[in-house]
Amino acid sequence: MPETGAGPSPTFPALGIGMDSCVIPLRHGGLSLVQTTDFFYPLVEDPYMMGRIACANVLSDLYAMGITECDNMLMLLSVSQSMSEEEREKVTPLMVKGFRDAAEEGGTAVTGGQTVVNPWIIIGGVATVVCQPNEFIMPDSAVVGDVLVLTKPLGTQVAVNAHQWLDNPERWNKVKMVISREEVELAYQEAMFNMATLNRTAAGLMHTFNAHAATDITGFGILGHSQNLAKQQRNEVSFVIHNLPIIAKMAAVSKASGRFGLLRGTSAETSGGLLICLPREQAARFCSEIKSSKYGEGHQAWIVGIVEKGNRTARIIDKPRVIEVLPRGATAAALAPDNSNASSEPCS
Repeated sequence: MPETGAGPSPTFPALGIGMDSCVIPLRHGGLSLVQTTDFFYPLVEDPYMMGRIACANVLSDLYAMGITECDNMLMLLSVSQSMSEEEREKVTPLMVKGFRDAAEEGGTAVTGGQTVVNPWIIIGGVATVVCQPNEFIMPDSAVVGDVLVLTKPLGTQVAVNAHQWLDNPERWNKVKMVISREEVELAYQEAMFNMATLNRTAAGLMHTFNAHAATDITGFGILGHSQNLAKQQRNEVSFVIHNLPIIAKMAAVSKASGRFGLLRGTSAETSGGLLICLPREQAARFCSEIKSSKYGEGHQAWIVGIVEKGNRTARIIDKPRVIEVLPRGATAAALAPDNSNASSEPCS
């Protein structure tokens, strides 16, 4: 144990601005402080689910480091001044409850934070944990021959926007030829469920299957976050993405609307899955294990790409294979009668 005030060992891992969480070596016995913060504006209509999504989104930055425990959470909440007193009294407790319930599901608790009145509703938080070195996986050890695994489907922004367009004739007219109102509703519910699902199970399995690096897919889309992760690698590697698991019909909506860039990997995601670099021989087992009923409902994973020799960049091939991920409650025939790729089968 180092003497008090001696400071951390220069070889002890540290991580600053640029990745999901900061990792700060402490002066106490080889421990590290891992901390992250995030906040955003509401994107779903249900205040309770919005609270859950916000908490899952904050915790996801810890999970991207392979950390499964969180010691403390603070909540950041801004209530809109344009809301009536009655609206505030209904909406605010529901957002707080959703946030707290998700924190409890993550094995932690909200012990404080800050609430303000503001022109906009904003919700987010701060997650903090003190770790031993074996509790986290630094995002810098991908090797040639690894494969890339993704643990939630893409398309959340498209699904949320399509749902809003149901009441906007100008926007709806652009996409109604490729999707029905019922399919929009199913996709929206699926997106909401996925965003509210914690990445905790995936974080634990990163240790079981010897993950070499990971990040979570959020506002910069799968391409942006892949590029960011590639830049962090110690080895001369690059990431190549071949497969894009996407909530069913969202690729068609993205194309018809002329927005988002979903197939280019630039469409924003909120509280998306983990993108994990795994040894090739472990990846299929990871995908199979995460679907196991012992972890509850709704966990999925797909092999989406490879790690090859390169100059720390990431790219999506010109014509990636779209894997249509069917919403729960939908039937394959109803959603994808003509698409032979329509499947929610992982590890493709």
